[in-house]
Amino acid sequence: MTVKTEITRDDIMDMAEYGAIRKQRRREMIEKKKQRRVAIGPDATAHFEDYDSMWLQVHEMLYIEKGGEEQLAEELSAYNPLVPKGRELVCTVLFEIDDPDRRARVLGGLGGVEETMFLRVDGEDIMGQSEEDLDRTNAAGKASSVQFIHFPFTDAQVEKFRKPDAEVIVGFKHPNYGHMVRITGDTRKALEQDFS
Repeated sequence: MTVKTEITRDDIMDMAEYGAIRKQRRREMIEKKKQRRVAIGPDATAHFEDYDSMWLQVHEMLYIEKGGEEQLAEELSAYNPLVPKGRELVCTVLFEIDDPDRRARVLGGLGGVEETMFLRVDGEDIMGQSEEDLDRTNAAGKASSVQFIHFPFTDAQVEKFRKPDAEVIVGFKHPNYGHMVRITGDTRKALEQDFS
């Protein structure tokens, strides 16, 4: 199976054509994302990205902002790094806290949380690597509510992940957010598709 690992100019639809299928594509992606979303503890949700989710995001930005060819290069540069490259899983982590006071308190105590995220496959930890576009913890130690994390796999780790009886866990080792959860069922099967 060939896994697409990059969005190119050739993958971009004409915006009028995209507009005609936009509602349907967004509905399909909402359903697909349900299988690629994992709640970790009370406040964090990991959304595992893939070619399709980033393809839609690029098209949405172009459709809404109408920046044409000039904007396209920026969007490809922004979203292509979040397309898994065949030997990795990539997720967007959202710390979703509605109450502004509680959000400020919690994020204020989560400095460096992006450096503590891990995937455990049959007892072996794969530490996440945060996207290097900018610091996700500020100088005061407050974490961003949005984190972009890559999990680089070796061939042996991919084989372990694909074993039906392998235990797969995702979580954080942060002293103020030590939550983890098993990845099972349809989510496991969906994530397996990211490996080439």
